[in-house]
Amino acid sequence: MNDVKFQDGLIFEVSDLYYSYDGRRPALEDFHMTVRAGECMAVLGSNGSGKSTLLKILDGLYFAGKGCVRAFGQELTEEAFQDDDFNAAFRRRVGLVFQDSDVQLFLPSVWEEVAFAPLQLSVGREEVLERVESALSTLNIHKLHDRAPHQLSGGEKKRVALASVLSLAPEVWLLDEPSAGLDPRSVRWLTEFMLAQGQASKSIVFATHDLQLVQSVASRACVLDEEHHLLAEGAAADILANEQILLAANLI
Repeated sequence: MNDVKFQDGLIFEVSDLYYSYDGRRPALEDFHMTVRAGECMAVLGSNGSGKSTLLKILDGLYFAGKGCVRAFGQELTEEAFQDDDFNAAFRRRVGLVFQDSDVQLFLPSVWEEVAFAPLQLSVGREEVLERVESALSTLNIHKLHDRAPHQLSGGEKKRVALASVLSLAPEVWLLDEPSAGLDPRSVRWLTEFMLAQGQASKSIVFATHDLQLVQSVASRACVLDEEHHLLAEGAAADILANEQILLAANLI
């Protein structure tokens, strides 16, 4: 993939984005956003506003009906991802963690889950072993390595899902409602994990309506209204201080 835009610090550039699931009702409309290297961007909105759809578009799972979405200077299109080299390079750099960990976890053991992605991208076996061990240690789940994911608690599943992406060593994290369903202790370690990724110069885009998480980790925020439009964008602290915006987006 061309690195020109990345070297200039621009990770994602979204302009005039329109997306519809049924061809009639928009899931996103007239949306624009930029994300620069090292930023932690919160995508705020109520349920059904289009947050999850946006993350899937940024991950190249869905594609814009209208408008343009670029990552690292390259437009994300179905045709682009049909190129094996482009697809592999993108998947190494960008990792998505779904809201529902059960959607992401499907293998018999935690170890296999964490090893799966780098193996699919032809990472050498010795390096895969090192990456898996490192990811299990970082998420403090080494003791779970031979457990079946479906037998784990919600917090443990979330850690495994994060570890399965961490084993790719991505430059960019896409996190869909990362604190959903977690108890306070789990939210605390999630917050620490996100802050650590930011300190390691990783870029993060996360969808949420958890204002406390936004306050703790986000540098910038954009807000989607219930009509699937961009309502506001700016410094996270400024967005959180604007009661009118939060009320209009049904966030308070």
